[in-house]
Amino acid sequence: MEPVIEMNPEATKWDIREKVWDYIEENNLANFPRPVHNRIPNFKGAFTACAKVPELQVFTQATEVKVDPDKPLEGARLAVLEAQKKLLVPTPRLRTGLFNNIAPPQGASKEQLRICSSSQGVKDFSVPVDLDAKVKVDLVVVGSVAVSEKGLRIGKGEGFADLEYGMMALMGAVDESTVVVTVVHDCQVMDIPEELKESHDLTVDYILTPTRVIKTDCQIPKPQGIIWTKLDTEKLEKIPVLKKLRALEEEAGKDVTLGAAPVAPEPGLQTSQPKRQTRRRPRQKIQQDDEGESKPEKMAESEQKARQWRPTRVRKESRGDGGGGNERGKGQTGENIKEKGPEEGGGEVISQRKLPLSVTTVYLGGIPAGLRVSELKTALREREATPLRLTWQGAQHRAFLDYSDPQAAEQALEALQDLSLNGHSLQAEMAKSQRGGKRSGQSNRRPRPPTAPISKTAPPDTESDTNEKTEQ
Repeated sequence: MEPVIEMNPEATKWDIREKVWDYIEENNLANFPRPVHNRIPNFKGAFTACAKVPELQVFTQATEVKVDPDKPLEGARLAVLEAQKKLLVPTPRLRTGLFNNIAPPQGASKEQLRICSSSQGVKDFSVPVDLDAKVKVDLVVVGSVAVSEKGLRIGKGEGFADLEYGMMALMGAVDESTVVVTVVHDCQVMDIPEELKESHDLTVDYILTPTRVIKTDCQIPKPQGIIWTKLDTEKLEKIPVLKKLRALEEEAGKDVTLGAAPVAPEPGLQTSQPKRQTRRRPRQKIQQDDEGESKPEKMAESEQKARQWRPTRVRKESRGDGGGGNERGKGQTGENIKEKGPEEGGGEVISQRKLPLSVTTVYLGGIPAGLRVSELKTALREREATPLRLTWQGAQHRAFLDYSDPQAAEQALEALQDLSLNGHSLQAEMAKSQRGGKRSGQSNRRPRPPTAPISKTAPPDTESDTNEKTEQ
C-alpha cells in the first residue's frame, strides 16, 4: 500500500511530525483533543484499530501488558482490562514513578472498565509499581506520530516512550521476547529514512490501523537500557525516578555520565520543543460586536489558546440560531444578560449565581428525541463530568456544558467520549463559539437595552423542548 504522505528523503524527524500533524488537521481526521500538533493524534477510528490488539496471538499469551496513557490507546487499555490481564500504564510524564497498575473494582461492569481505561480512571484506580517490583511485561502498546512498515517509529518529540522502554529494560521488565505494538491512522504509515534512527529509538513489531495489521519483522535491536549521555541534569530534576535508577546504576559500577544541555533543534530526548510555524490554512472566527455587526477575528498563534474562548457569564438562552451545529446563539457580553422576550419564544432570565470569571464550554450533540435533562445529568454524574452549568437545547438535539477551566473541560471531554443514551451515540467536543467570551482589551460590560425590563426571577423549571433550559 502506497503511503498517503510522501516526504523528501532529506526530511528531519520534525519535518515528518509537522507534515503528519498538518495532514491530519487539514483532512479532519482527528477527534478531541485538537489541534493534534505536539500530541499523539487521537485519530478517528482509533477504537477500531485498538480492537485488533486482542486479535494478536501475543496478546492471547500475554499476562502483563503496558499501554501508554495517550487518548487513542483507550480502546487498547479497555481490551486488556476486559481480558482480565494486568494493565500497566506509565505515570504522566514520569513525574511520580515509572508506571502504575490499573486495578478496577472487584466485579466491575463493562462501563466501569471503560471508565478505568480513561485518563480519569487511570488516575483514580492506579496502584504505583515500585522499581524493585518483579514485573515481566509481555506486550507494550505505544502511540506514534509516524511509523514505517519496517518498524521505525517517530513519537511526538519528547522521548518518553523510548525512555520508558529503556527504564523497563534496566529493571528487567522487558527483554528480547517483549513485543511492541503501535496503533495509528493509515495516513501515519509512511516511509521513514533509516538514517533518522538513533540508538535510543524504540522500534515496533506490529502496526495496527483501522484497516490493516502490519507485521514489520523489524530486526533492529530495541533499547537495552538508559543511555545516560542522552539525558541532562534538567531531565533528572523533572523525572525523580531517573535519579533512583541512576544511583542504582552507579552502585553497580556503570558509567552514568550525563550529557550537556541540548542545544540542537532536535535532540534525542529533548526537554522542550523547537519553535515552529504551523502550516495550516488560516481560519477566522466571527464575533458579534456591541452594535450587532459581525467582525472577523484572526485565530491566535497558539492553537490551544484559540480553542479556549473564555465566556464570563453563561445563562439560560432562547433557541439561538436554531441550527444544529455546536455554536450557541448570537454572542453577547455583559454583567446583566437579557433573554428574548416571551413573544420571541423565550423567557427573560438573569443568572443570579456567580460563576468563575471565565468558563470553558463543551458542546454535546446528537441528543435523542424524548431524552429528559435529568437522564443526561445522571449520565454526567456517573462519568464524573458534572458541569458548573448545563444549557439544554432539546429541540436542537444538543446541550452546552460549562466548566471552570480548559483542563476541567478536557477531562470531561475524555469522560464523555463514546457516550450513548437511549441507544444513540452522543458527540462531545469543544464548542466552536463560546458566548460571552472576553478577550484582552475588550470590555466585559455592555449597555442595557432600553426596553423590556429584566426579570429577576427564572421561569418554572420545565423540560420543554421549545425553550432552552439552563441547570446550575
